[in-house]
Amino acid sequence: MKGIRTTRPLALLLLPLLLVSCNTVPFTGRSQTLLYGSAEINKMSFTAYQEFLGKHKLSANAAQTQMVKRVGDRIRRAVEKALVKPQDRKRLEGFQWEFNLVESTEVNAWCMPGGKVVVYTGMLPVAQDETGLAVVVGHEVAHAIAHHGNERMSDNLFVAVGAVALNEALAEKPEETRNLFLTLYGVTASVGFLLPYSRVHESEADHMGVIFMAMAGYDPREAPKFWQRMAERAGKSGPDWFSTHPSHETRIADLKKHSLEAMKYYRPAKP
Repeated sequence: MKGIRTTRPLALLLLPLLLVSCNTVPFTGRSQTLLYGSAEINKMSFTAYQEFLGKHKLSANAAQTQMVKRVGDRIRRAVEKALVKPQDRKRLEGFQWEFNLVESTEVNAWCMPGGKVVVYTGMLPVAQDETGLAVVVGHEVAHAIAHHGNERMSDNLFVAVGAVALNEALAEKPEETRNLFLTLYGVTASVGFLLPYSRVHESEADHMGVIFMAMAGYDPREAPKFWQRMAERAGKSGPDWFSTHPSHETRIADLKKHSLEAMKYYRPAKP
């Protein structure tokens, strides 16, 4: 893609052109700089999401669909209740949560900016039950809450079109900007697969996700067991969703530590 090219340090000198926001990610404490506001990114996300739904079949299994929506809603409500600080509440502005189950043999799940979460039916046999599914959904919700999509778009758009605000990029280079978004969030492809997040983002989503599932009343100690099943499946049939994530050994070891931390948030759901 053609455009003005410069460096990230120079961008910080061009504050009038950029909406720069320095934040601390909830629960992990990682410092985060977002070069763009979320309103335009969410708008692009919602448009791409509707295009995806128009080209893919939602599951006709009512029980499984309701399980995905139930898990998503429980985690959503728990997270919204937990984010009480003004700077954390701001992360939820403009969110339009939606949890859908899509027919596909792929072992896959993803979340787009603004809270659009999709689980593929191929993930359910690995999840095995509602708690296993909560590991997946908690991880994807964490990507949204941490604004990983904003970070990824900020980094890539800056390289592609230069030091301009996102709305200016959309106005002056609409095709390049839209193509970049669709490249990062390839949900209009035949299957639909987001390009991998960085290892930092994936590990952070694991950390936050196990806390979120605990807050929603799901036992966080099941998270390492879920990833053990994923590792076993990868050995039998090759990589799917987990091929772009941290190594199984690292992930399982980290989740064992994170699950102990998450136990302080865990209150089993009432029958």
